[in-house]
Amino acid sequence: MPRKRPDIQVDLHLVLLRGGKVLLGKPAGHLEADETVVDGIRREAREETGIGLSHDDVELVYVMHFRGESDRLGLFFTATHWTGEIQNSEPLKCAGWEWIDESNLPMSLVPYARHALTDILCGRRLGLFGWPDAPVGGAAST
Repeated sequence: MPRKRPDIQVDLHLVLLRGGKVLLGKPAGHLEADETVVDGIRREAREETGIGLSHDDVELVYVMHFRGESDRLGLFFTATHWTGEIQNSEPLKCAGWEWIDESNLPMSLVPYARHALTDILCGRRLGLFGWPDAPVGGAAST
């Protein structure tokens, strides 16, 4: 009997780093039909922060396989250059943006996001979250 293939949703996350700080409230969203992952993260950045990214500005730095109510594949990108000023373009969906010290992530951060950011900042490129044997808390606890 063939194994069942998962129905995986692709989540896109943009992690902006600047001078030892990380932008909290990171832009994120879902990949839409007929859209490349690069076009998707560029769209999310524009919609949520008002910044512009070129294809060459983004780099895939981390992949997370998330198990919750559904299977999700989170693709985390960074950008070293962008155009425009960061603003809260979706105030009804987002409380705002804050640059925080990357060595002092708040405990109130959503657990999967904390896990991913910890891994990214430690140089890990692949993570699991919500799986029975997955490490808890990102690289800091493994």
